[in-house]
Amino acid sequence: MTSNQDDSSLHGVRYEPTDSSDPAKFTRWHLLTISLLILGYSGYYFCRSDFSVALPLLIRDLGQRGIPANVAQVRLGFIASAGVLAYALGKFVSGSLADLFGGRRNFLGGMAGAVLFTVLFALGGGFPIFTMAWLGNRLFQSLGWVGLVKVSSRWFSYSVYGTVMAVISLSYLFGDAVSRGIMALLLHYGMGWRGIFFTGAGLLAVLLIANVILLRETPQERGLSAPITNPLNLYADEKPAEKSNHGLMAILRPLLASRFFWMVCLLSLGTTLLRETFNLWTPTYFSQYVGLSNTAATSWSALFPFFGGVSVLLAGYLSDRLGLNGRSMVLFGGLSAGTVCLFLLAQAPGHANAWLPVGLVALVGFLLMGPYSYLAGAMSMDFGGEKGSATAAGIIDGVGYLAAVLSGDTMARITVRYGWRNAFVALAITCLLTALVALVLAISQRREAKVRLKSLAE
Repeated sequence: MTSNQDDSSLHGVRYEPTDSSDPAKFTRWHLLTISLLILGYSGYYFCRSDFSVALPLLIRDLGQRGIPANVAQVRLGFIASAGVLAYALGKFVSGSLADLFGGRRNFLGGMAGAVLFTVLFALGGGFPIFTMAWLGNRLFQSLGWVGLVKVSSRWFSYSVYGTVMAVISLSYLFGDAVSRGIMALLLHYGMGWRGIFFTGAGLLAVLLIANVILLRETPQERGLSAPITNPLNLYADEKPAEKSNHGLMAILRPLLASRFFWMVCLLSLGTTLLRETFNLWTPTYFSQYVGLSNTAATSWSALFPFFGGVSVLLAGYLSDRLGLNGRSMVLFGGLSAGTVCLFLLAQAPGHANAWLPVGLVALVGFLLMGPYSYLAGAMSMDFGGEKGSATAAGIIDGVGYLAAVLSGDTMARITVRYGWRNAFVALAITCLLTALVALVLAISQRREAKVRLKSLAE
């Protein structure tokens, strides 16, 4: 079983432990840490969902300057894809930075950068500034989640990874939904896309200040015991000399040598592509194909992350109670049912009854987001423990967002050339292939876990 590094002297203050008898005990400091992480990462979406919400307004604004709507849609889709690529590449670096230098610095740095570049986007007036600002925004935002995972791995015991990360994952689901709801209200009262960006930057800046003051890297800084890490993590069998080596290669080597880790990366490819496509294009789909107004399209698009949040809570609770391969089985079940829903969306008529496509989009969010939340959350902590959790999350997320690059430019071209129905057929096939990977992982992981548990018992 791995032990945690004593970081109680961070920030120039040293505390004597007040309760070392129960590392899994949940205190008010644990509650404060969860609250800060949830609110802080939710705030990221004020500076991320704004682009999706503003897309119809940006397309119309550019059309008034003489740029055809189809051309504007493809160019903005390219900017979205470029931003996702910057986000993906940043993940590969930011995870290791968090493991080497601390998750708190990553988390706060990502918030500060997002505020700065969101303001720059709002001040811009053309594609060059839009592109540079969105690239900078997404690059800095890549610091956030891996920093959150690192802080979480140092605060909570492995027996509650699924539940804790499910609650924290509400930050990118309900945070997305709440931010879209606020933006829809602002649109209703006539605010333009620039006002949306300025408001998002201001709200995130307030949350940044709160986290700077209150968030701590480890429970030792609050006088608490270090938590217990997963005894099956990839670093559990290291010799004492290896455990003390926190260099980059010492962190990377066990991860890159694990076939299960690469299977999870494949799962991230498919699920992140699906998630980012819905996050980006749902308001436009509801507006163009279903026939809703811009305000209604923005409001109803919040159902995808909202029901995704309900799914995350349920999936996190189940995963801590379904045994060794519970997470991979939930992944397989959710992705299989999601495939059916996506094929049904491909058959939904346009400009008819809006309840059918809106309901199916909400159901896809429920089936997809719970399983998705495992990959760069509880599963990363299972793999990496206290030593390499952020690096695991960064690689898993980074690989996924490489595929998510297709959600912008490629999906824009598919919808313009082949229509929304064929776009959903492509997404359904992607979901089906991803479900098959989850099935292979569930079978293989169960066999391996039995062998390792027997070895540990001996």
